[in-house]
Amino acid sequence: MRMIEVIGDCGHVDTIRGIAEQNEIMDCWVAKSEEEERCSARLLVRPENQQAVLDALQQALTAVPGWRIIIQPVEGVLPRIEEIKSEKKFSGSRTREELYHEVEAGARLDSNFILLVIFSTIVAAIGLIEDNVAVVIGAMVIAPLLGPNIAFAFGASLGDKVLIAKSLKTNFIGLSLALLLSYITGLIWPNDMTSHELITRTDVTVPAMVLALVAGAAGVLSMTTGISSTLVGVMVAVALLPPTATLGLMLANGNFKFALGSALLLAVNVVSVNLAAKIVLLFKGVKPRNWLEKQKARQSMFLYIIFWVISLSILAGSMHIYHNYFQR
Repeated sequence: MRMIEVIGDCGHVDTIRGIAEQNEIMDCWVAKSEEEERCSARLLVRPENQQAVLDALQQALTAVPGWRIIIQPVEGVLPRIEEIKSEKKFSGSRTREELYHEVEAGARLDSNFILLVIFSTIVAAIGLIEDNVAVVIGAMVIAPLLGPNIAFAFGASLGDKVLIAKSLKTNFIGLSLALLLSYITGLIWPNDMTSHELITRTDVTVPAMVLALVAGAAGVLSMTTGISSTLVGVMVAVALLPPTATLGLMLANGNFKFALGSALLLAVNVVSVNLAAKIVLLFKGVKPRNWLEKQKARQSMFLYIIFWVISLSILAGSMHIYHNYFQR
């Protein structure tokens, strides 16, 4: 349930009330400023009507200067309101605008992201070398590289080229930095590189691929429905940093066979997360507001899904070759 507040010129109050009536919202009230030039209209909206109300408001107010929409979550309402079952099978409780705000934050290349990558890489490298599973899990939970990958999938579902480019840039720099730091760690930290935590991340199997797909889908589903607790499990299940750190450590140690295995595992996790995320967003109906953008986004989503399916198929073939020829 959300409280949608519209702040703007008082001359458009009737338009807002009309939208409220058309979408059968739960309640609507208007408060005027002291000068009575600007008004604040508040709409209490059920989950199944939130996106429709927001789209209608944006379309009606596009040409109106100075308007603003504020979306606020509602923890509870008294007296209690009976839920209405939505006809949609995949009805998320969060709007496109709320998702965009959260996803875009995860794709920002700022000092916080860089520091998180540095800290999590150091933690992961130490945990892998010392064979400490608790430390490795700690690096997984930090999970700075998961944000850009989900942002890339979300940008594709909206056909948002700016968000796609931003997420690709952030993901590339994050992975490159993690690889460089782990490589340097391997050079200055002499080790035989035979710990169990390292070796398990130098091999990739079909169950690991299925796990990455399912966990990636669960992560995006939890994000779109607002069940954030599920994300922690996803971070651990499809961790991107430990295989990246393993790749850097093995390269520094000159063990190219194990480095190839960890590179395959990393690639499978990245592709699986993106493919699963795009499929879930497609079924959840996350798409742009106007018709032209929907057409572009539909084409974009189709091409990206085909690309990731082909990529995963190539990786599956590479896994077969790796197991048959490199692990003999």
